[in-house]
Amino acid sequence: MSGAGGITRTRQDIAAGDIPVDTPRLPAREAAESELSKPMYHENDPNFLQRALNQFWDWVAGVFDAAAGAAPGGPAGLAVLVVIVIGLAAALWWRLGTPQRSARNTDALFDSTGPRSAAQHRATAEAHAAALRWTEAVQERMRAIVRSLEERALLDPRPGRTADEAAAEAGRTLPEHAARLRAAARSFDDVTYGGRTADRSAYLSLRTLDLELDEAKPLLPGTSRGATG
Repeated sequence: MSGAGGITRTRQDIAAGDIPVDTPRLPAREAAESELSKPMYHENDPNFLQRALNQFWDWVAGVFDAAAGAAPGGPAGLAVLVVIVIGLAAALWWRLGTPQRSARNTDALFDSTGPRSAAQHRATAEAHAAALRWTEAVQERMRAIVRSLEERALLDPRPGRTADEAAAEAGRTLPEHAARLRAAARSFDDVTYGGRTADRSAYLSLRTLDLELDEAKPLLPGTSRGATG
């Protein structure tokens, strides 16, 4: 084909409308996004929960990577620090007991079975002690102590009173036994709220205190300690 003939052919093509299509960039991108948004392209995509979990674990991995980079010795040093933290947490748990002590209800000292006399609490405590159930025996003996003080009008009957509150109030009336009353309240709290287990000596200590309090003379208002006894 000659040059003149090629030029003539090109002019004929243009005249016939045979022009290459040049789609603008923005409409092309919108068309591609519309096509890719069809469900057929997303059948195997992870669901929302899987995506959230993946993002969470990526975040955790980033935190550990950053900690490992900052810890002396790298990953090995981080592992040592984790072991130390776990050991300290275990030591605190063993020393302080389970965190149940803060979850006291409004009937912290006496249970919800209804009011019982000091004699009934003592009998129940002795039955527990005979069966070597020292924890229950300590609990019932402390209840017997407080109920006895209420029956003698040394404490005002008050629902919801805790063992610590009862010991503090009774200690002002019976100052010679104040320290032992506080110790008895701590024993009650330890086994009731702290997850501890009582033993025979703990029960016998409360039993002796109960018997001594039954014979103790209260410190009357306006009376000095030297005048009692």
